[in-house]
Amino acid sequence: MSTIRENLVHVMERIEKAARRVGRDPKEVKLVAVSKTVEVNRIKEAIAAGISILGENYVQEAKRKIEEIGRQVEWHFIGHLQTNKAKYAVRLFDMIHSVDSLSLAEELNRRAEKEGQVIKVMMEVNLSGERTKFGTEEEKAFELAKKIFELRNLSLVGLMTMPPYFDSPEASRPYFIKLRELKERLEKEGIPLKELSMGMSSDFEIAIEEGATYVRVGTAIFGPRSK
Repeated sequence: MSTIRENLVHVMERIEKAARRVGRDPKEVKLVAVSKTVEVNRIKEAIAAGISILGENYVQEAKRKIEEIGRQVEWHFIGHLQTNKAKYAVRLFDMIHSVDSLSLAEELNRRAEKEGQVIKVMMEVNLSGERTKFGTEEEKAFELAKKIFELRNLSLVGLMTMPPYFDSPEASRPYFIKLRELKERLEKEGIPLKELSMGMSSDFEIAIEEGATYVRVGTAIFGPRSK
């Protein structure tokens, strides 16, 4: 069985090749190691192998891990965030990828103001229309982005999406193109965005070819999750 270090080397090689295929600098792409359900000792192994950003989906699980592992890495929240967990998220995470409503953005802003900080966020967009997926609808994205951009204690840095699961990674490409085009349209409207969080273990190379600056990779690094 491959070790976490070997898996990470392989993922980094794939990131580099995907970036170079389309003339991008591989350094533009940041790897978020998705550590949901992964034990602390294995996360520490990943950090020792070179991981510098960890992505968590649940606030309580992340809190336990952050208390044990500390701040030697960046902690990013990538799951669905309930408004009543905003105060904890602001204290725990360096970035939140999944802001999907004005009520959540306003609560994060209020909590960040109380903590005397500005927190980096991305707006999650549901481009597939699946009811099982979170994220603002594409047609509402402009209005929501403008309102988040105006909040003083949030720094809107980019967009995030999660396409449907396909057997063929290539099938995800239209969704990644859509997110990049949405970012470009928002920039023309005066909302400067640098980041695109898109692509997971099954399709991150396609996402990189279409402009991803953050890829969220779990199983390709840690192996299949235990149920």
